[in-house]
Amino acid sequence: MGTPTRSVYHFKVLLALIEKVGFHLAQELFWYNPAKMPMPAEWVTVRRIRVKDSVEYVWWLSKTPWPKAANANVLKEYSKDMLRLNARKVRATVRPSGHVIHSGFDKVDAGGSIPPNVIEDEIPDDMLRFGNNAANDQYTLRCKEAGIKIHPARFPAALPDFFIRFLTDPDDIVVDPFAGSNTTGAVAERLERRWVAIERNKEYLEASKFRFDL
Repeated sequence: MGTPTRSVYHFKVLLALIEKVGFHLAQELFWYNPAKMPMPAEWVTVRRIRVKDSVEYVWWLSKTPWPKAANANVLKEYSKDMLRLNARKVRATVRPSGHVIHSGFDKVDAGGSIPPNVIEDEIPDDMLRFGNNAANDQYTLRCKEAGIKIHPARFPAALPDFFIRFLTDPDDIVVDPFAGSNTTGAVAERLERRWVAIERNKEYLEASKFRFDL
């Protein structure tokens, strides 16, 4: 924090999990969070040395070199350009990069496009937004009514929703070892997965019950 350069501890943790624990890095993803504060303020808003961070790393680690996953469960709606391309079919050509595009690239409608590894808010449902600035959701309102401290570092429901659908099947077990306000458990419940939530702060656990109020 004493200089504008970054700590690399998260990369060291990742390497330790791979080299010492034996996990495999399936893929690195990035959660685009436009609500992130311009921190550290000293370097972003005071001295103006750095720009504002707007992504969080998400390391997808697997116990084996062949992780269980299905991107067909998290397809996005086709863009207008893709719909137009599908309608006129692929034209054989050679791109400037040297890649040869031929008619074999034509495919039947797969139900949507494969999402990129940058996870961002493209879902109109307010319950599944990727931003982290919810102030009027059920959990927050109930905490205020009960005079219970709101968890200070919540993440949006859309984040666990994406990964639970991507990496698990109904009736699988989802474990969150640092549950906080238990967003993960609530999403797992809605998606018909079994779940285990672990949290040492009893106040956070008590408040997490609000996520399950009908």
